[in-house]
Amino acid sequence: MSSRRRFYARPLLATVASIAVLTGVAATAPAATPTSAGQASPAATLDDTYYQDALGKTGTALKSSLHSIISEQTTLSYSQVWDALKATDEDPANSSNVILLYTGRSQAKSENGGDTGDWNREHVWAKSHGDFGTATGPGTDIHHLRPEDVQVNSVRGNKDFDNGGSAVSGAPGNFSDGDSFEPRDAVKGDVARMILYMAVRYEGDDAFADLEPNDSVSNGSAPNIGRLSVLKQWSQEDPPDSFEQNRNEVIFDRFQHNRNPFIDHPEWVEAIW
Repeated sequence: MSSRRRFYARPLLATVASIAVLTGVAATAPAATPTSAGQASPAATLDDTYYQDALGKTGTALKSSLHSIISEQTTLSYSQVWDALKATDEDPANSSNVILLYTGRSQAKSENGGDTGDWNREHVWAKSHGDFGTATGPGTDIHHLRPEDVQVNSVRGNKDFDNGGSAVSGAPGNFSDGDSFEPRDAVKGDVARMILYMAVRYEGDDAFADLEPNDSVSNGSAPNIGRLSVLKQWSQEDPPDSFEQNRNEVIFDRFQHNRNPFIDHPEWVEAIW
């Protein structure tokens, strides 16, 4: 890498303000959701049911348990991904639009395709890293597929993730160089948790490669993506926000019926890696 930029955690209100600029709504601190006396919180309910077999574990035991849990899913075809992304990434301020991952731009759902100015389907775990292409499974898993501007998607290509590089045209706050891509601050944690989800979900036992993160940025077509140390930092400094949490719920309720455990339990990143 030719240069490095340090990423600092931002206060919650700053994060809310940035979302407000993105969506065009007034910035207000998120209100706490009250829980009736004797009523379990949603997180507690998930722990009592969905994540029951993973609780109390760390390291490889936790990773193995989570793999078994999240492997129970409905798979989509690559063509079905279009409509799924229109739901999972819907702009909360404009139901006719989606929010693009790297640019942060709100764009009409109908403007999807392959032409300049369109949005297309970005594989956050680059599909050449493990050579799974668009095959049903890792190639269509919407936990790591996101809407993105065609040209910005091309700039990212199949690069690993790291800090540093030159500013990406048309995508403020994103940087890229010859071997890596740095997303804008507001989605750094999102990117990290998508990568780590893929590493737990695809362990080489379902006819696809065993996907694993590492600390390299020269992985080529190997089934690895880096830089793990930076991804862990991003996950810690950019915790899940309401958009990411809602996306997890929509995928679980309407499409794949599995969850990204690192959105529900961000502390499991450190517990495994």
